[in-house]
Amino acid sequence: MRRSSHPVRVLTSVAAALLLGAGTVAIGSTPAHAGSTYVEADPSTVQAGGRVTIRASCGDDNSSQATVESDAFGRVIVTPEQGVLTGAVTVPGSKRPGRYPVDLQCQNGNTATNTLTVTGTAHPTRGPDAGGGGTASAGTGVGGSAFLVGGIAAVGLGAGIGLMALRRRRADEGA
Repeated sequence: MRRSSHPVRVLTSVAAALLLGAGTVAIGSTPAHAGSTYVEADPSTVQAGGRVTIRASCGDDNSSQATVESDAFGRVIVTPEQGVLTGAVTVPGSKRPGRYPVDLQCQNGNTATNTLTVTGTAHPTRGPDAGGGGTASAGTGVGGSAFLVGGIAAVGLGAGIGLMALRRRRADEGA
């Protein structure tokens, strides 16, 4: 009598889905504004005293630097990096909460505007996150917890499939 391989097929399908999901998290996404002129502040909401990364595009000309200005942080020069313009700036701790325009001025004449929201200053209750070490707060890495959960699930699934195959082989040898 032949045993059904249904549980193995189900586990294989689940493993494939998990691996595809983990690959999607690892690959990331492409710029949503490819070919257009835009400016983004990341995060779009920041506490006074916080650091903001600026990402911008001057359309088809991202080989020259551009200027980004805002009453939230002043003026920053964004420079070419992997096909987009990037820069970083710290919002002064004394900046009042509110919504501030973020304006991009390109050398080719293109412009774009976005908004940065500044909230009140932070009142730290712990030390700063200093990297991805064991004492850093959870979630500081890009998709760190997702990779951890996916990795644990993949190892567990692999062990389960291996045990099922071993039992099946022993059962077939005994028959």
